[in-house]
Amino acid sequence: MPLPPWTARFLAEAAPELPGPLAALAPLLQQYGYALLALFVLLDNCAVPAPGQTVLVLAAVYAGTGHLNLAAVVAIAFTAAVLGNTLGHLIGATGGRAFVHRWGRYVLLTPERMARAEVFFARHGGKVVTVARFVDGLRQTSGIIAGTTGMPWPRFQVFNVLGAALWVGVWAAFGYVAGANIGAVWRTALRYQLWLLVALGVLVAALAVRQLLRRRGRREPERKRDQEREPEEERPEDS
Repeated sequence: MPLPPWTARFLAEAAPELPGPLAALAPLLQQYGYALLALFVLLDNCAVPAPGQTVLVLAAVYAGTGHLNLAAVVAIAFTAAVLGNTLGHLIGATGGRAFVHRWGRYVLLTPERMARAEVFFARHGGKVVTVARFVDGLRQTSGIIAGTTGMPWPRFQVFNVLGAALWVGVWAAFGYVAGANIGAVWRTALRYQLWLLVALGVLVAALAVRQLLRRRGRREPERKRDQEREPEEERPEDS
């Protein structure tokens, strides 16, 4: 719900120095309060590129400076994140396959790729849903992908709740601890983000190489068996 006018004025006067996107969204949060947090987090978890994560951090910053209630920020953001991803799963389960069959070829989503996605989600869907919230793009679409690939509702909800708890907990803690020092913390994070991205890239590459080596390891015995069979098949039958 919107904050009372006197509360909004107090927040505006007592707000810490805010960097870039936080400064741009601060007036909206000051005017609409928890309602803005709920709306943006819900949309950000349901296929809409709204700045839900940024608003969550900003709300936690205000909680860290004593101008919002941290428990309310966490509860509202957690509920909105779970509902947003649940709505995404519902959309995927009810209309995702029809969309893929009709329009998938225009976005390079062929039936073969869809089948591979289903196999992948059957094996790793829980991990994807859990960590997807920390990756822009996946945060907005993981629920829809899970629904489209047929991830069972009860299993999806377990990882949906777990992912929401981790995501809200991490960013709420970050904003709350940073509090009035958010400007300095934000600049430090930007300074080291290149190294973090490099580390993430190395990790992804290592996982890809590991997966490739495992596939080759599984195929090697089959290749050897095929080579051993070939001489037997070529040997002429006894007359």
